[in-house]
Amino acid sequence: MAASMIPPPETDEFLRSAGWEGAAVVPLAGDASFRRYFRVHHEGRQAVLMDAPPPHEDPRPFITVAEWLSRAGLSAPEILARDLDRGLLLLSDLGSDRLRERLDEAPHRERELYELATDVLVHLHRHPPMQGLSPHGLREWLAELDLFTEWYCPAIGLTVDRAGYRTAWEEVLGPVGVDGLGPVTVLRDYHAENIMLVDGQAGVSHLGLLDFQDALAGHPAYDLCSVLEDARRDVSPEIEREMIARYVAATGASAAFERAYWCLAAQRNTRILGVFTRLWKRDGKPGYRRFQPRMWGLLERDLTQPWLAPVRDWFDANVPTEARVAPWLEEVA
Repeated sequence: MAASMIPPPETDEFLRSAGWEGAAVVPLAGDASFRRYFRVHHEGRQAVLMDAPPPHEDPRPFITVAEWLSRAGLSAPEILARDLDRGLLLLSDLGSDRLRERLDEAPHRERELYELATDVLVHLHRHPPMQGLSPHGLREWLAELDLFTEWYCPAIGLTVDRAGYRTAWEEVLGPVGVDGLGPVTVLRDYHAENIMLVDGQAGVSHLGLLDFQDALAGHPAYDLCSVLEDARRDVSPEIEREMIARYVAATGASAAFERAYWCLAAQRNTRILGVFTRLWKRDGKPGYRRFQPRMWGLLERDLTQPWLAPVRDWFDANVPTEARVAPWLEEVA
């Protein structure tokens, strides 16, 4: 077992206090943060152990959002036991049937399952945003975009016009920030590897939600971008357009929604290009490099939209074609 996936030394004591003494603990997953997950087996029952070690992680936001989502009628893990000082949570297990693998095995179900994923957002956005969430608006979108110029560009040896970059994005995102849509609870990491298919549940409750501790109060288009322009799997452009139309039809969102969708998709994909570069360069996680070609494909698709013209022009002037997909193909070869 890799050292990074050895359960923390306090695990046995924590499980004993929670009524799971003698349980078997096996690695389940790590992620881009310091959080780690283990599956716990004990006398015919199973649960998930989250290790969110202080001071790097704070499990309280996860607890707050999970409980709120459950009250809103969505499927999130139940908190079975907690030790906040040690950053340990015992969670109900949503199973192993992840949307990513189900779609890989049954691609003919793409429309059906993305309709359900869209309906989850429709349901979520009918509720006022959680109280106490930090805002996710124009100021935050622009700050996130700095990751591209701070990490991506230096990594491939580009010197770019940073002032022009900010001006272009302000022109594109400014109207989105005042379009009157939202705010809603934005999960921020809503994609096929964070969605489970939960046995015994129907409708929107059939999809179990994970990795929502960074939720913010923001634009309703953001999570739809997240699930349809997925960094880890391809979603057909036809399905993407159908789901945008499905969301608009179900919510009565104004014509401004489609503009917001493409602008925020471009913002998100540009940010992720920077995030994945930082994960490689700063955090020693080179595996994220393999996603960069897909991110470029998504971003370039977004940039064909008329609302993105200022940003498209900036990229054309500052990031030549050979500095986009090609460096990452070489890195992962």
